[in-house]
Amino acid sequence: MIKLNSEYKTFGGKLGFYSHFSSSCNSEMRFAVYQPPQATSQNVPVLYWLSGLTCTEENFMIKAGAQKYAAEHGLLLVAPDTSPRNTGILGEDESWDFGTGAGFYVDATEIPWSSHYKMYSYVVEELPNVIAENFPVNLDKQSIFGHSMGGHGALICAMRNPEKYKSVSAFAPVVAPMQCPWGEKALSGYLGDNKDTWSNYDATELVKKIGFHSPILIDQGTADSFFQQKQLLPELFEKACAQVKQPLNLRYQEGYDHSYYFIASFMEDHIHHHAIFLN
Repeated sequence: MIKLNSEYKTFGGKLGFYSHFSSSCNSEMRFAVYQPPQATSQNVPVLYWLSGLTCTEENFMIKAGAQKYAAEHGLLLVAPDTSPRNTGILGEDESWDFGTGAGFYVDATEIPWSSHYKMYSYVVEELPNVIAENFPVNLDKQSIFGHSMGGHGALICAMRNPEKYKSVSAFAPVVAPMQCPWGEKALSGYLGDNKDTWSNYDATELVKKIGFHSPILIDQGTADSFFQQKQLLPELFEKACAQVKQPLNLRYQEGYDHSYYFIASFMEDHIHHHAIFLN
């Protein structure tokens, strides 16, 4: 059962913000859905967006400028929140890069996080079922993309579930979380000390093991402070892709930072990338 919290007409379609009780996360979860004009008369492909640290289900829909291009290509957009919230877990609001707003798209195994923080299962299994039950979508046509922590999420979800996703792309993704401070903090906190488990959530490790069936598109701004601080490490992913001959279009965008100004600048390219595979 989903609850509509607000709704707006935009680019001939409608944008809704929803909440529901998630069995995966054992708490209320929120998500946003943009239905293109074509959805009034037919089932349409669905494109999932995963946001980065500190974001909610709103940031992408407000700032990315994606609805215009989704309307042109007849794609339904879905953007979930980035974590469970208000779970009562002690310390979940203490830092910006772990806990609330920082679910990292993993299924936590460490207590107390394992009681609620199951974002991988939520994104891959539960949310698509909720979307299929409540919106006019073609379940055989799904793709996924994201930004930063969400770019990491999109890449691991796609590679681990190639039968579910037709295509994947990312903006400034965390591609080697086992080798950067953000990732080490999140993976150790949610998954414990067993690094074999970590590798299931590391895009650079996964591409060497299993790869992906279609070309991966990544945009990275050269003026991105997190790129400069070695949190993102696209060069490691590029090297791994080259080793296994995984098709990769890694574009360094001169002078762009980590913000939604960067994302909005190249959103049309990413929507077009997915539309090729979805339509």
